[in-house]
Amino acid sequence: QVQLVESGGGLVQAGGSLRLSCVASGHIFSINDMGWYRQAPGKQRELVATITRGGFTNYADSLKGRFTISRATVKNTVYLQMNSLKPEDTAAYYCNVDVGPFDYWGQGTQVTVSS
Repeated sequence: QVQLVESGGGLVQAGGSLRLSCVASGHIFSINDMGWYRQAPGKQRELVATITRGGFTNYADSLKGRFTISRATVKNTVYLQMNSLKPEDTAAYYCNVDVGPFDYWGQGTQVTVSS
């Protein structure tokens, strides 16, 4: 079993920044892809960004240039640096890790951006 603990969410004004962290623990041999997804009220969960074990990244097109994903593989940790936040970024942000053949989700951390 793998546990994911997210942190770093909160309330921020438009234009501000937040850094999310997600630490994986438990029976982990190796983690493949790590990523962040978000879900706003009344909307489907959507991709924010993913990063492979080798450091290759993939972003939602609308977020390129404002969000940066990174990972500390030794610490089983993935980060999401979010800059120039907008009210439409308000959502619950979920961490996802691929520990083949299974993937796991965090409990979510709320990000609220006020205008």
